[in-house]
Amino acid sequence: MSVRKLKPITPGQRFRVVNGFDQLTKGAKTEKSLLAPLKKSGGRDNQGKMTVRYKGGGHKRRYRIIDFKRANHGVAGVVDSIQYDPNRTAFIALVKYEGGEKKYIIAQNGLQEGQTVVSGLDATPEIGNALPLSAIPLGTIISCIELHPGQGAVLARSAGAFAQLMARDGKFATVKLPSGEVRMILVACSATIGAVSNSDHQLLVGGKAGRTRWLGRRPRTRPVAMNPVDHPMGGGEGRASGGHPRSRKGLPAKGYRTRSKTKASNKYIVERRKK
Repeated sequence: MSVRKLKPITPGQRFRVVNGFDQLTKGAKTEKSLLAPLKKSGGRDNQGKMTVRYKGGGHKRRYRIIDFKRANHGVAGVVDSIQYDPNRTAFIALVKYEGGEKKYIIAQNGLQEGQTVVSGLDATPEIGNALPLSAIPLGTIISCIELHPGQGAVLARSAGAFAQLMARDGKFATVKLPSGEVRMILVACSATIGAVSNSDHQLLVGGKAGRTRWLGRRPRTRPVAMNPVDHPMGGGEGRASGGHPRSRKGLPAKGYRTRSKTKASNKYIVERRKK
């Protein structure tokens, strides 16, 4: 894992910080059987009206079908290559299983080309292996966690994310999530050993506005710069502060809790995330 700061040959490169991509396999080809078309909406609905602002443009992409379920229990697979995925911040690994089947999985930090990965109850708790929470030693760093058995990974999937298995009691395990929240999850749910790859993603700097446009994001108007008719924080003479920070609909931001007090899953949360 490394980042490179470019020399300021052009104005756009003056503050640019790029990924070293030293974890990726050089010359690796994308597996065409695991590609799917990806359509852009540009923030428009079925009538062509803009319903989501600040979206549009961006480079054309194809979706990489990721195996979040890791359902090949007991079947060993060899990591053929570590690849870049334009649809997510983490790197992905192409795994070739016994029998010739190929699948993409989220790559963990330290996962290397040629390494063997396996999933299931009998798998050893090594980086890249997927096990039920009941079979993982306490204190282990984990990622790609299920919330319902067989659902597929939904938690801790982005670059550098990891959780920690804290305790087990009966049919529930206590897991500390990346947000700081401590939550109970069924021990039958599976998780992958290790933190997600590309932890240096947070250090990257675009360097110019155009690079953000390539990612499909259009310029965002600051609420303070709007008129009162457009936003609660708009209007005022000169450079007005904008009043209390709040959303376009008037809900307070920066600390105001919007989670429902009657939400069914509240009973599984042991400790709320820190502000």
